[in-house]
Amino acid sequence: MWTRIQILFIGIATILTGSMFFCNMATIIGAGGTEITVGYHEKTPYLIMLIMLFTAQVAALACAKVRFLQMRVCVIAALLQIGFQIWLGVDFFKFHSEMVFSFTMLFPFVSAVLDAIAVPYIMSDEMVVQTYNKLHHHKKSKK
Repeated sequence: MWTRIQILFIGIATILTGSMFFCNMATIIGAGGTEITVGYHEKTPYLIMLIMLFTAQVAALACAKVRFLQMRVCVIAALLQIGFQIWLGVDFFKFHSEMVFSFTMLFPFVSAVLDAIAVPYIMSDEMVVQTYNKLHHHKKSKK
């Protein structure tokens, strides 16, 4: 399963997305130096989006044998990751004076880039397989 580079890219994107369930999004520093951490899982819309993203990433990993489907799911996952990154960016600019945000807010962007890099590799694999099948079928028909 891990013999193709695109599976590695999608796997890393899946791990990054899955790790966001356990990471803190931001820290609120209150009066007297008290710190309150806010995780992605504590805000219900973020949790729902993370579940959707993780499901899309796992689906892209799971359909490695059906490359056209994998390519489409990978593109959808990348678009969802970009949407989530924009959402996080809006919240960052809205609350940047009140909160100290974690570097994990960039994980959706990195995952989207990894998914986007995987798509051409998936496409080239499919073209190689189709070419091989055509040549192999052509040889059989000549005999």
